[in-house]
Amino acid sequence: MKTFKIALVALASAALIAMAPIANQNTEEDHNHHNIVELASDTDNLSTLVAAVKAAGLVETLSGEGPFTVFAPTNEAFAALPEGTVENLLKPENRDMLVKILTYHVVSGKVMSGDLSDGMMAETVEGSQITVSISDAGVSINDASVIAADVEANNGVVHLIDSVIMPPEDSSSY
Repeated sequence: MKTFKIALVALASAALIAMAPIANQNTEEDHNHHNIVELASDTDNLSTLVAAVKAAGLVETLSGEGPFTVFAPTNEAFAALPEGTVENLLKPENRDMLVKILTYHVVSGKVMSGDLSDGMMAETVEGSQITVSISDAGVSINDASVIAADVEANNGVVHLIDSVIMPPEDSSSY
């Protein structure tokens, strides 16, 4: 239990530091007008994710009623993929693959960091499971570390992660 509390405090601290730019742009009054896509669009560090969501045709879905929980890879997470991967995924002929990857980052419902537990598994919109790990180092989704948590939108919540997570059955083809 002590480890869990330490991890939550560390996660909350990281969230406050990493999300300061969003907090400054997104006042409580604005919160009611920002869906997940608008929130991501207003966050410089999520511009690659926004481009991918647009290329996949998921803007309308992620702007919808929800609620959704999005584990949002940062620009750095996308940049860490093998060279040419992002450009290749953004091509119209690879739209199905892009949709599969992006929907693997989304869980139906609003899952706040306080709702997470070590070893917890959640089904993604893509249909596969993700695994939550909580340790002294922080919170991870599969192998991606959560670097900012509980960024609320009017149709769900966003947690920023430092890696792009891949659906398990097709991870070797990316």
